[in-house]
Amino acid sequence: MSISIEAGRFLTFSLNGEAYALDIFHVTEIIEYRALTAVPMAPGFVRGVINLRGRAVPVIDLGIRFGQGPTTVGRRTSIIIVHNGDADIGILVDIVNKVVGFGAADVEPTPSFGTGIQPEFISGMARRENDFIIVLDLDRVLSPVDTAELSRPDAGSAERADESQ
Repeated sequence: MSISIEAGRFLTFSLNGEAYALDIFHVTEIIEYRALTAVPMAPGFVRGVINLRGRAVPVIDLGIRFGQGPTTVGRRTSIIIVHNGDADIGILVDIVNKVVGFGAADVEPTPSFGTGIQPEFISGMARRENDFIIVLDLDRVLSPVDTAELSRPDAGSAERADESQ
């Protein structure tokens, strides 16, 4: 498999005991976990929405998205706000760690097994000391179809209208 990331700065975080990274270019802010408002008819990986300065921002649970089950909310649980396409989306994670730089020599191709998530969600594996950090391909984790569905202001309303008739 090829490597699809460039050297740069990445935000690292933990989820279910694994270390992950996102290109810092996509990250707009990090906020403490706060209560979410459930959204009827939303995809299963959407935990709800938050009010972020007057805007409804959907929050996805990467644990569910990766097929690992819901993320357990703890005192260090955070929401990473990312900009993808035309939408801001929150990503629920266990712990936000730090921003690190990866050079081209630090990155290896994605293995075809053993990562616990779908290989197409991974851009590469970055070496850090004696461990690896899974570098996510945000565009694939938040596919265009999913992003369009999440950012639609009336998402789910047509389905609810059909059910009520």
